[in-house]
Amino acid sequence: MKIGYPCINRSIGCSSNKKFRLANFTEEKFNETVRNNLSCLDKIVDYNVENNMLFLRISSETIPFASHEVCTLDWKKIFKNELNNIGIKLKENKFRVSMHPGQFTLLNSPNEKIVEKSLAELEYHADFLNAMGLDNAAKIQIHVGGVYGDKNSAIKRFINTFEIASNKIKSRLAIENDDYHYSVKDCLRINKETNIPIILDNLHLECLNDGESLIEAYNMIKGTWSKEDGIPMLDYSSQQKDARIGKHTEHLDSNHFKEFIDIMQNQEFDLMFEIKDKERSVLEAQRLMQN
Repeated sequence: MKIGYPCINRSIGCSSNKKFRLANFTEEKFNETVRNNLSCLDKIVDYNVENNMLFLRISSETIPFASHEVCTLDWKKIFKNELNNIGIKLKENKFRVSMHPGQFTLLNSPNEKIVEKSLAELEYHADFLNAMGLDNAAKIQIHVGGVYGDKNSAIKRFINTFEIASNKIKSRLAIENDDYHYSVKDCLRINKETNIPIILDNLHLECLNDGESLIEAYNMIKGTWSKEDGIPMLDYSSQQKDARIGKHTEHLDSNHFKEFIDIMQNQEFDLMFEIKDKERSVLEAQRLMQN
């Protein structure tokens, strides 16, 4: 099992998701920002390798405005060496990565312009992972999207949009169960038509389910992952006390995590810690698993 955290490392003093205002876009500003972000990403990878955290969700902001029409620069060519070198390091260390576009990436929107922009955003993510020479176990993770008053129609729109997506998007896309609209069973309906693998989110499962337990949900989704997709990815967190339902905890809840590991022992998956203090909780989880 590989374990990791999303996007930001709070221990090394740099950020791989620096950005700037669209109104301030210039070639010089873009190149400076991307160079900084890739340099920091390289440092995060080094930190993770040193600490045996071989799973990382790379920030979608690494290349600012990459899918926006304002960006006409060939960033894949400009930063070819940096991306290639990071990719080599990832592969040498058997390191797995993913990316998670933001909430406005909606393949099932009834608004055609939003769908068009969403596909462009996914193209950027696929290009980024391809530029590092990574195989299809490096996934682009998204939510199914909104319901828009008719879940069946929304699911059909998602499937229809997926069918017209490029092959490089199709080969990398994964969907996760969410905490409001789309349960594991809903995601399985989409998988049946598309073969998109499903990422199981344990906290979302606690918020929205059809009566299935954690291990039952895992058994439902594990067969959606092919050999090319790699072993299943799972998102882990626990409920923040005295907060809205579904809010991720600030720090690792040791007792909750021990229960999770007890339930999931002997299962095969890579685990993403969606916990606010990032690598610090992963370090604590490593200590708990060693005891």
